[in-house]
Amino acid sequence: MAIAVKLDDLLHARRMTLTELADRVGITIVNLSILKTGKARAIRFSTLEAICAALSCQPGDILEFLPDTGEGGQSAASEPV
Repeated sequence: MAIAVKLDDLLHARRMTLTELADRVGITIVNLSILKTGKARAIRFSTLEAICAALSCQPGDILEFLPDTGEGGQSAASEPV
């Protein structure tokens, strides 16, 4: 299972740069870049809240759950344990 980060799409739709978002949110460009590329292992709710406020969006607009699909197209969650 994986969580996809759609921050790049939102920035493009809002015609906003990563630098501008970093200034509005108050975190470094490096940390935002790590989040944008999907390399972040965690995100604080306060950071997520600030990003959502700056982009006028919901957390689900930024994060998407992509379940792993096993052989035959079944998701890993439906396999017996």
